[in-house]
Amino acid sequence: MSEIVGLVALSHSPFATLMPPSGSDDPGGTFLADVHRVRQAVSRLRPSAVVVIGPDHFHANFYDAMPPFVLGVEEAVGFGDFATRSGPLPVASDLAWSLRDGLAAAGFDLSLSYSLTVDHGVVQSYDMVVGNVALVPLVVNTAAPPLPSMSRCISLGTALGDVLRAAPFPGRVLLIASGGLSHWLPSNDPRDPSVVGERRFSVIHGRQDARAFAAAREPRVRAMAGNPSAPVNAEWDRWFLKQLSAADLAPVVDLGDVGLESQAGSGGHEIRTWLIGAAAVRRPLVWTSYEPVPEWITGMGIGATFPVD
Repeated sequence: MSEIVGLVALSHSPFATLMPPSGSDDPGGTFLADVHRVRQAVSRLRPSAVVVIGPDHFHANFYDAMPPFVLGVEEAVGFGDFATRSGPLPVASDLAWSLRDGLAAAGFDLSLSYSLTVDHGVVQSYDMVVGNVALVPLVVNTAAPPLPSMSRCISLGTALGDVLRAAPFPGRVLLIASGGLSHWLPSNDPRDPSVVGERRFSVIHGRQDARAFAAAREPRVRAMAGNPSAPVNAEWDRWFLKQLSAADLAPVVDLGDVGLESQAGSGGHEIRTWLIGAAAVRRPLVWTSYEPVPEWITGMGIGATFPVD
Protein backbone atom coordinates (compact mmCIF):
# COMPACT_ATOMS: atom_id res chain seq x y z
CA MET A 1 0.00 0.00 0.00
CA SER A 2 1.20 3.51 -0.73
CA GLU A 3 1.37 6.17 1.95
CA ILE A 4 0.28 9.78 1.39
CA VAL A 5 2.87 11.90 3.17
CA GLY A 6 1.22 15.26 2.56
CA LEU A 7 0.19 18.02 0.20
CA VAL A 8 2.03 21.07 -1.04
CA ALA A 9 -0.18 23.58 -2.86
CA LEU A 10 1.34 26.64 -4.45
CA SER A 11 0.81 29.33 -7.01
CA HIS A 12 2.69 29.42 -10.26
CA SER A 13 3.47 32.33 -12.55
CA PRO A 14 5.45 32.62 -15.78
CA PHE A 15 7.31 35.51 -14.22
CA ALA A 16 8.68 33.48 -11.33
CA THR A 17 11.10 32.03 -13.87
CA LEU A 18 11.20 34.90 -16.38
CA MET A 19 11.87 37.71 -13.89
CA PRO A 20 12.94 36.26 -10.53
CA PRO A 21 13.75 38.77 -7.80
CA SER A 22 17.33 39.82 -7.27
CA GLY A 23 16.79 40.06 -3.53
CA SER A 24 14.38 39.04 -0.79
CA ASP A 25 12.80 42.52 -0.70
CA ASP A 26 11.96 42.52 -4.41
CA PRO A 27 8.55 41.37 -5.69
CA GLY A 28 8.34 37.59 -5.38
CA GLY A 29 11.26 37.40 -2.96
CA THR A 30 9.17 36.19 -0.01
CA PHE A 31 7.42 33.62 -2.16
CA LEU A 32 10.61 32.10 -3.57
CA ALA A 33 12.34 32.10 -0.18
CA ASP A 34 9.42 30.20 1.31
CA VAL A 35 9.33 27.79 -1.64
CA HIS A 36 12.94 26.96 -0.78
CA ARG A 37 11.91 26.25 2.82
CA VAL A 38 9.11 23.99 1.59
CA ARG A 39 11.53 22.12 -0.66
CA GLN A 40 13.79 21.43 2.33
CA ALA A 41 10.83 20.16 4.36
CA VAL A 42 9.74 17.93 1.46
CA SER A 43 13.23 16.43 1.23
CA ARG A 44 12.86 15.33 4.84
CA LEU A 45 9.63 13.52 3.94
CA ARG A 46 11.54 11.46 1.35
CA PRO A 47 8.72 10.99 -1.19
CA SER A 48 9.30 8.22 -3.68
CA ALA A 49 6.65 9.57 -6.07
CA VAL A 50 4.55 12.71 -6.49
CA VAL A 51 1.12 13.29 -7.99
CA VAL A 52 1.21 16.74 -9.58
CA ILE A 53 -2.20 18.32 -10.16
CA GLY A 54 -1.99 21.31 -12.45
CA PRO A 55 -3.57 23.14 -15.39
CA ASP A 56 -2.68 23.51 -19.04
CA HIS A 57 -2.51 26.95 -20.66
CA PHE A 58 -3.32 26.00 -24.27
CA HIS A 59 -0.04 24.21 -24.86
CA ALA A 60 -1.47 20.68 -24.99
CA ASN A 61 -5.26 20.98 -24.76
CA PHE A 62 -7.32 22.98 -27.23
CA TYR A 63 -10.95 23.34 -28.19
CA ASP A 64 -10.74 20.68 -30.86
CA ALA A 65 -11.14 18.37 -27.83
CA MET A 66 -11.08 19.93 -24.35
CA PRO A 67 -11.01 17.26 -21.61
CA PRO A 68 -11.87 18.17 -18.02
CA PHE A 69 -9.17 15.86 -16.60
CA VAL A 70 -6.19 14.15 -18.26
CA LEU A 71 -3.96 11.56 -16.58
CA GLY A 72 -0.49 10.81 -17.92
CA VAL A 73 0.47 7.15 -17.60
CA GLU A 74 3.68 6.61 -19.57
CA GLU A 75 5.50 9.68 -20.91
CA ALA A 76 5.39 13.30 -19.77
CA VAL A 77 7.20 16.01 -21.65
CA GLY A 78 7.74 19.56 -20.49
CA PHE A 79 6.73 22.09 -23.13
CA GLY A 80 9.40 24.54 -22.00
CA ASP A 81 7.23 27.65 -21.97
CA PHE A 82 8.32 30.74 -20.06
CA ALA A 83 11.80 29.41 -19.28
CA THR A 84 10.55 26.27 -17.56
CA ARG A 85 12.07 22.87 -18.19
CA SER A 86 11.55 21.24 -21.56
CA GLY A 87 11.88 17.58 -22.42
CA PRO A 88 11.11 14.26 -20.74
CA LEU A 89 10.06 14.00 -17.11
CA PRO A 90 10.24 10.80 -15.03
CA VAL A 91 6.83 9.13 -14.73
CA ALA A 92 5.74 6.68 -12.02
CA SER A 93 3.89 4.59 -14.56
CA ASP A 94 2.83 1.73 -12.26
CA LEU A 95 1.30 4.18 -9.82
CA ALA A 96 -0.35 6.08 -12.68
CA TRP A 97 -2.07 2.95 -13.95
CA SER A 98 -3.26 2.11 -10.44
CA LEU A 99 -4.80 5.56 -10.23
CA ARG A 100 -6.43 5.23 -13.63
CA ASP A 101 -7.98 1.87 -12.83
CA GLY A 102 -9.06 2.86 -9.33
CA LEU A 103 -10.59 6.16 -10.42
CA ALA A 104 -12.43 4.43 -13.27
CA ALA A 105 -13.88 1.97 -10.75
CA ALA A 106 -14.96 4.96 -8.67
CA GLY A 107 -16.82 6.47 -11.62
CA PHE A 108 -14.24 8.90 -13.01
CA ASP A 109 -13.54 8.33 -16.70
CA LEU A 110 -10.43 10.47 -17.05
CA SER A 111 -8.89 11.14 -20.42
CA LEU A 112 -5.74 9.09 -20.80
CA SER A 113 -2.40 10.04 -22.30
CA TYR A 114 0.53 7.80 -23.10
CA SER A 115 2.52 10.92 -24.06
CA LEU A 116 1.37 13.98 -22.16
CA THR A 117 2.72 17.46 -22.79
CA VAL A 118 2.74 19.59 -19.64
CA ASP A 119 3.49 23.28 -19.44
CA HIS A 120 4.54 25.65 -16.65
CA GLY A 121 1.30 24.90 -14.80
CA VAL A 122 2.76 21.50 -13.88
CA VAL A 123 6.50 21.81 -14.46
CA GLN A 124 7.25 24.99 -12.54
CA SER A 125 5.76 23.80 -9.26
CA TYR A 126 7.13 20.27 -9.70
CA ASP A 127 10.67 21.58 -10.18
CA MET A 128 10.38 24.07 -7.34
CA VAL A 129 9.16 21.49 -4.83
CA VAL A 130 10.93 18.23 -5.70
CA GLY A 131 12.79 18.15 -9.01
CA ASN A 132 13.36 14.66 -10.36
CA VAL A 133 11.16 12.45 -8.18
CA ALA A 134 8.96 10.25 -10.39
CA LEU A 135 5.61 11.88 -10.98
CA VAL A 136 2.06 11.17 -12.05
CA PRO A 137 0.70 14.24 -13.89
CA LEU A 138 -3.00 15.02 -13.55
CA VAL A 139 -4.03 17.97 -15.73
CA VAL A 140 -7.24 19.81 -14.87
CA ASN A 141 -9.01 22.15 -17.26
CA THR A 142 -9.10 25.50 -15.50
CA ALA A 143 -8.41 27.67 -18.55
CA ALA A 144 -11.83 28.13 -20.14
CA PRO A 145 -15.38 26.82 -19.95
CA PRO A 146 -16.86 24.32 -19.69
CA LEU A 147 -14.95 23.76 -16.47
CA PRO A 148 -15.39 20.80 -14.14
CA SER A 149 -17.40 22.06 -11.20
CA MET A 150 -15.64 22.70 -7.93
CA SER A 151 -17.80 20.06 -6.25
CA ARG A 152 -16.82 17.54 -8.94
CA CYS A 153 -13.17 18.38 -8.32
CA ILE A 154 -13.61 17.70 -4.61
CA SER A 155 -15.30 14.39 -5.40
CA LEU A 156 -12.38 13.49 -7.67
CA GLY A 157 -9.94 14.42 -4.92
CA THR A 158 -11.78 12.24 -2.40
CA ALA A 159 -11.66 9.29 -4.79
CA LEU A 160 -8.01 10.02 -5.60
CA GLY A 161 -7.13 9.82 -1.92
CA ASP A 162 -8.97 6.50 -1.53
CA VAL A 163 -7.25 5.03 -4.58
CA LEU A 164 -3.81 6.23 -3.51
CA ARG A 165 -4.16 4.68 -0.07
CA ALA A 166 -5.20 1.36 -1.61
CA ALA A 167 -2.64 1.36 -4.42
CA PRO A 168 -0.07 -1.44 -4.45
CA PHE A 169 2.71 1.11 -5.07
CA PRO A 170 5.14 0.46 -2.20
CA GLY A 171 6.19 4.01 -1.52
CA ARG A 172 5.61 7.43 -0.02
CA VAL A 173 3.50 9.72 -2.20
CA LEU A 174 3.42 13.50 -2.02
CA LEU A 175 0.66 15.50 -3.69
CA ILE A 176 1.49 18.82 -5.35
CA ALA A 177 -1.32 21.16 -6.39
CA SER A 178 -0.25 23.95 -8.73
CA GLY A 179 -2.34 27.02 -9.52
CA GLY A 180 -3.85 30.34 -8.56
CA LEU A 181 -4.35 32.33 -6.54
CA SER A 182 -6.19 35.48 -7.69
CA HIS A 183 -5.31 36.80 -11.12
CA TRP A 184 -7.16 38.31 -14.02
CA LEU A 185 -6.48 37.02 -17.55
CA PRO A 186 -7.92 37.72 -20.99
CA SER A 187 -10.79 35.46 -22.01
CA ASN A 188 -10.05 32.23 -23.87
CA ASP A 189 -13.70 31.35 -24.51
CA PRO A 190 -14.46 31.01 -28.24
CA ARG A 191 -18.02 32.19 -27.49
CA ASP A 192 -16.69 35.51 -26.17
CA PRO A 193 -17.06 38.21 -28.84
CA SER A 194 -13.66 39.60 -27.83
CA VAL A 195 -11.97 36.31 -28.84
CA VAL A 196 -11.82 36.70 -32.59
CA GLY A 197 -9.68 36.13 -35.65
CA GLU A 198 -6.31 34.43 -35.29
CA ARG A 199 -6.67 34.20 -31.50
CA ARG A 200 -9.97 32.36 -31.72
CA PHE A 201 -8.53 30.05 -34.40
CA SER A 202 -5.55 29.28 -32.16
CA VAL A 203 -7.51 28.23 -29.07
CA ILE A 204 -9.52 25.84 -31.25
CA HIS A 205 -6.92 24.61 -33.75
CA GLY A 206 -3.66 25.31 -31.90
CA ARG A 207 -2.77 21.63 -31.78
CA GLN A 208 -1.92 21.86 -35.49
CA ASP A 209 1.19 23.88 -34.55
CA ALA A 210 1.39 24.35 -30.80
CA ARG A 211 4.90 25.80 -31.01
CA ALA A 212 3.84 28.55 -33.40
CA PHE A 213 0.78 29.34 -31.27
CA ALA A 214 2.94 29.58 -28.14
CA ALA A 215 5.50 31.78 -29.89
CA ALA A 216 2.74 34.21 -30.90
CA ARG A 217 1.12 34.19 -27.46
CA GLU A 218 4.19 34.45 -25.23
CA PRO A 219 5.04 38.09 -26.05
CA ARG A 220 1.49 39.12 -25.12
CA VAL A 221 1.87 37.41 -21.75
CA ARG A 222 5.31 38.91 -21.15
CA ALA A 223 3.86 42.37 -21.79
CA MET A 224 1.60 41.93 -18.75
CA ALA A 225 4.56 41.72 -16.35
CA GLY A 226 5.96 44.40 -14.10
CA ASN A 227 2.81 46.42 -13.42
CA PRO A 228 2.62 47.14 -9.66
CA SER A 229 -1.05 48.05 -10.12
CA ALA A 230 -2.12 44.78 -11.74
CA PRO A 231 -5.25 43.42 -10.01
CA VAL A 232 -4.64 40.95 -7.18
CA ASN A 233 -7.22 40.31 -4.45
CA ALA A 234 -5.02 39.67 -1.44
CA GLU A 235 -7.97 39.72 0.97
CA TRP A 236 -9.70 36.91 -0.91
CA ASP A 237 -6.48 34.93 -1.29
CA ARG A 238 -5.89 35.01 2.45
CA TRP A 239 -9.52 33.99 3.06
CA PHE A 240 -9.05 31.00 0.75
CA LEU A 241 -5.90 29.92 2.60
CA LYS A 242 -7.83 30.13 5.89
CA GLN A 243 -10.57 27.90 4.51
CA LEU A 244 -8.02 25.21 3.64
CA SER A 245 -6.31 25.66 6.99
CA ALA A 246 -9.70 24.97 8.60
CA ALA A 247 -10.38 22.10 6.15
CA ASP A 248 -13.66 23.84 5.30
CA LEU A 249 -14.13 23.73 1.54
CA ALA A 250 -17.91 24.24 1.44
CA PRO A 251 -17.81 28.07 1.47
CA VAL A 252 -15.46 27.99 -1.51
CA VAL A 253 -17.76 25.70 -3.45
CA ASP A 254 -20.74 27.84 -2.48
CA LEU A 255 -19.22 30.77 -4.38
CA GLY A 256 -19.90 29.03 -7.69
CA ASP A 257 -17.97 29.90 -10.80
CA VAL A 258 -19.41 33.41 -11.10
CA GLY A 259 -18.68 34.26 -7.48
CA LEU A 260 -15.20 32.78 -7.67
CA GLU A 261 -14.34 34.71 -10.80
CA SER A 262 -15.67 37.97 -9.38
CA GLN A 263 -13.40 37.58 -6.35
CA ALA A 264 -10.32 35.90 -7.83
CA GLY A 265 -10.47 36.58 -11.55
CA SER A 266 -10.55 34.14 -14.42
CA GLY A 267 -7.18 32.79 -13.31
CA GLY A 268 -8.68 32.03 -9.92
CA HIS A 269 -10.35 28.97 -11.43
CA GLU A 270 -6.96 27.27 -10.97
CA ILE A 271 -7.79 26.77 -7.29
CA ARG A 272 -9.54 23.61 -8.48
CA THR A 273 -6.16 21.92 -8.22
CA TRP A 274 -5.94 22.91 -4.55
CA LEU A 275 -9.44 21.56 -3.90
CA ILE A 276 -8.54 18.21 -5.48
CA GLY A 277 -5.34 17.97 -3.44
CA ALA A 278 -7.02 18.99 -0.18
CA ALA A 279 -9.84 16.48 -0.65
CA ALA A 280 -7.33 13.73 -1.43
CA VAL A 281 -5.03 14.28 1.54
CA ARG A 282 -7.86 14.98 4.03
CA ARG A 283 -5.67 17.12 6.24
CA PRO A 284 -5.77 20.86 6.84
CA LEU A 285 -2.96 23.13 5.82
CA VAL A 286 -0.78 23.61 8.88
CA TRP A 287 1.64 26.07 7.30
CA THR A 288 0.93 28.82 4.79
CA SER A 289 2.74 31.70 3.18
CA TYR A 290 1.36 34.49 1.03
CA GLU A 291 2.71 37.39 -1.00
CA PRO A 292 0.65 39.48 -3.40
CA VAL A 293 2.85 40.04 -6.45
CA PRO A 294 1.01 42.27 -8.92
CA GLU A 295 4.23 42.50 -10.91
CA TRP A 296 3.70 38.79 -11.62
CA ILE A 297 -0.08 39.43 -12.07
CA THR A 298 -0.83 36.86 -9.35
CA GLY A 299 -1.36 36.39 -5.65
CA MET A 300 1.43 33.96 -4.77
CA GLY A 301 0.38 31.55 -2.04
CA ILE A 302 1.81 28.34 -0.59
CA GLY A 303 0.29 25.82 1.77
CA ALA A 304 1.52 22.56 3.27
CA THR A 305 -0.15 19.91 5.41
CA PHE A 306 3.08 19.34 7.35
CA PRO A 307 5.40 21.61 9.35
CA VAL A 308 7.86 23.62 7.29
CA ASP A 309 9.88 25.35 10.03
